[in-house]
Amino acid sequence: AFSGNTNADSVVYYKLQHSIKARFLRFVPLDWNPNGRVGMRIEVYGCTYRSEVVGFDGKSCLIYTFNQKFMNALKDVISLKFKTMQSDGILLHREGQNGDHITLELIKGKLSLLINLGDTKTHPSNAQINITLGSLLDDQHWHSVLIEHFNNQVNFTVDKHTHHFHAKGEFSYLDLDYELSFGGIPAPGKSGTLSRRNFHGCFENIYYNGVNIIDLARRH
Repeated sequence: AFSGNTNADSVVYYKLQHSIKARFLRFVPLDWNPNGRVGMRIEVYGCTYRSEVVGFDGKSCLIYTFNQKFMNALKDVISLKFKTMQSDGILLHREGQNGDHITLELIKGKLSLLINLGDTKTHPSNAQINITLGSLLDDQHWHSVLIEHFNNQVNFTVDKHTHHFHAKGEFSYLDLDYELSFGGIPAPGKSGTLSRRNFHGCFENIYYNGVNIIDLARRH
């Protein structure tokens, strides 16, 4: 609740500590002022919000191929928002020649981040990592996802709930191709026992290491 002014001319200014993203704002007067009069004048100031949205029909995917080859996947930051009414579907996938792959998949309304280090003989103690966050994410509302991979540290965030994971040293050297697919796997059958159902819904503001993927796709 915010207290207003008590006369006809003065201005009371409030700056919110945390930002708010909203389509609508509702103001509800709670009390009269001390002089027994009620009235309200409101001005709201904010920042523009850029929205890039792409839709998937369950049969398509969006593939981002890097312009140049990096030495190793030592630092990756992927962020996006999604909404869907389907309880299952692959949001993103990236894999390498030796079976290494990272997959973000919606399974029964929950998001599962699967990291596979490939050959279990080479990485016997930590060959596969599976982190699950969220529930009822197939409610046709926007949900935010953030994946941060620095060396062998993984931060997986869904709707501001974060799971921190510290993998072993081999995780720093994932042998991954220079291609990242959103919405599905372009060549099914390459990566273990996944549901293989492509995503059916919408993505908003896909960013990979600061690159706006949807904007690149729109500009071909």
